[in-house]
Amino acid sequence: MELDGVSEAVATIDACVGKVEDELIELRRDLHRHPELSWQERRTTDRLGEVLARAGWDVRPMPRSGLVADLGRGPRCVALRADLDGLPVQDLTEDPWTSQVPGVAHACGHDVHMAALIGAAHALTELHDRSALPGRVRLLLQPAEEVMPGGAKHLLAQEVLDGVDRVFGLHCEPAVDCGTVGLRVGPLTSAADRLEVRLEGTGGHTSRPHLTGDLTFALSKVTTELPAVLSRRMDPRAGVSVVWGLLRAGAAPNVIPDRGLVAGTVRILDAQAWTEVEAVVREAVHDIVRPYGITANVDYLQGVPPVVNDADSVELIRETVQALWGPHRTIEVPQSLGGEDFGWYQTQVPGAMFRLGTRTPGGPTYDLHQGDLRVDEGSIGVGARVLAGAAVRSLAAGS
Repeated sequence: MELDGVSEAVATIDACVGKVEDELIELRRDLHRHPELSWQERRTTDRLGEVLARAGWDVRPMPRSGLVADLGRGPRCVALRADLDGLPVQDLTEDPWTSQVPGVAHACGHDVHMAALIGAAHALTELHDRSALPGRVRLLLQPAEEVMPGGAKHLLAQEVLDGVDRVFGLHCEPAVDCGTVGLRVGPLTSAADRLEVRLEGTGGHTSRPHLTGDLTFALSKVTTELPAVLSRRMDPRAGVSVVWGLLRAGAAPNVIPDRGLVAGTVRILDAQAWTEVEAVVREAVHDIVRPYGITANVDYLQGVPPVVNDADSVELIRETVQALWGPHRTIEVPQSLGGEDFGWYQTQVPGAMFRLGTRTPGGPTYDLHQGDLRVDEGSIGVGARVLAGAAVRSLAAGS
């Protein structure tokens, strides 16, 4: 497809999304009312599968939940991904479409991701019907992004990237205005792992710590010394960060307990360091507790790799935004310490994730994973246009 053909395709995408934008907003509100936790997204899967099947996509349900949908012909294929699951968070908004499921909410914006992908699907259907889709597009409606190691690995086990040349995704960014797209070449997120350290000792009386292993003291040493050890054992440029979220031991002030637990996350900015840090953590924990006669059991779950955007994919997104709205609607965004299992796809094929601004210009800034999250629903059409446009540009470029 020549440049004029791409320009015509982008114009068609723009017009098509404009025609269905109200429907996309209603879809997002329906999804927001009925959030489902990771691996339980059955209503969500059925709802989206019905929409895509009516639009002419070849829909293939995945085991447990989620689906893959295909459209088009030709040797080249681009994948577009959205995640389905909600969070175990109480919806604190009072909108008419507030969550009807107690203790569960789309507090990370996955409802926006899904609605945007469906909008892109409608636009791509329009191009396909006009014989103007220059290849194949595969939609990845992925479950369980919010749990480690993430539903992306589950989909990869189903060989969903077979024949795929490039993958694109998006993520809500409530600190960026609606209508603006955040881009970054290279690492966009960090790797994120889960760490749990269980200590065991003989227990005893606080008046006789020399006759027992002082488990509480050893536990405090793990919480403070492990981050310090990693700051010296790992390259500081790797940005290794250990933050504890759970600390539990004992039931009385004069009793040394025989069991204790500390758990948290390990986040790493560098992909190479991510492959090395587990061994260092295990060795360091055992070295820390050894002087106190305590036994340590380290449960280390490798979660997700960093999202690393390749330059060509980012440029395809940038060109799409520029063609739609001009050169001033993209910004460069910093690397985040948040984890995202989209990075698993990028271990197989090149691709990029972009930040979708969801803040109403002049309005308040919300935070992800909080029950009061609100989004400017104009962001849905923005995301739909960018996803569809980037897919067409990639197919037309043959890369």
